[in-house]
Amino acid sequence: MTKRFDAVAHKEDEIEFWLARDLQGLLGYKTWENFETTIKRAMSSVMATGIEMTDHFREVTKMVLLGSGAKREIKDYMLTRYACYLIAQNGDPKKEEIAFAQSYFAVQTRKQEMIEERISYIERMEARGRLRDPEKRLSQNIYERGVDERGFGRIRSKGDKALFGGSTTQDMKDRYGIKTGPLADRLPTLTIAAKNLATEMTNFNVEQKDLQGETKITEEHVQNNSSVRAMLGKRGIRPEELPPDEDIKKLERRVKKQEKELSKRSGILPKLSLDEQEGDAEA
Repeated sequence: MTKRFDAVAHKEDEIEFWLARDLQGLLGYKTWENFETTIKRAMSSVMATGIEMTDHFREVTKMVLLGSGAKREIKDYMLTRYACYLIAQNGDPKKEEIAFAQSYFAVQTRKQEMIEERISYIERMEARGRLRDPEKRLSQNIYERGVDERGFGRIRSKGDKALFGGSTTQDMKDRYGIKTGPLADRLPTLTIAAKNLATEMTNFNVEQKDLQGETKITEEHVQNNSSVRAMLGKRGIRPEELPPDEDIKKLERRVKKQEKELSKRSGILPKLSLDEQEGDAEA
């Protein structure tokens, strides 16, 4: 995929840019209309930041040769690296191509290891984000069934103990050297995903079976965490033995800082016509 994105890049006056029509297929869009909708969302996000939109997005036209031999003009856009990144950010995250593009355009270098590192960052942040939703839902489910905030803490703690083979939440914090902040902020992506699955299972059964009270919900949550642990154990994985990952808060700050710098590092679009870059293109 790196080679395919590299192949459609242009460079003028040391400024890289891409053409939207070239990116459409690479980003998994079948129709220009859908892709242009994503482009316009990205353009709106630039204007909201106060950055000059035309420095990064420029509408252009080019002539294409039709099957009949006639020519006609079509709309296209010249896009800086920053613009391409914003388009990827506004795309469908379920598309593999979009997930890759977010990483590809965020890093200035095309070294594969840098792109892979960025992808792992995104995967971990997304996993942590996915865990927040089911935990919030579990808290709401528990509250609606007569359990207070302290009870929620006890239920979650006993779930952790089942997942980590007898190690409590505090035991894991001590092992990871966590003095402040939640345990999940230092967990590796695999463990976050395991907690997410167990919590989603608990939510499902609490709602489907209408479980009431701390005791029944605790039993359900412990059982689900034990089941997830057993599944991991069959593959030789013990969650309590996995090393801690970087603090997610530090990771988020670094990624946001990189994204803020991306606009400056991308430069602004060169003052040249599309014809100078493309010439006539065949439909």
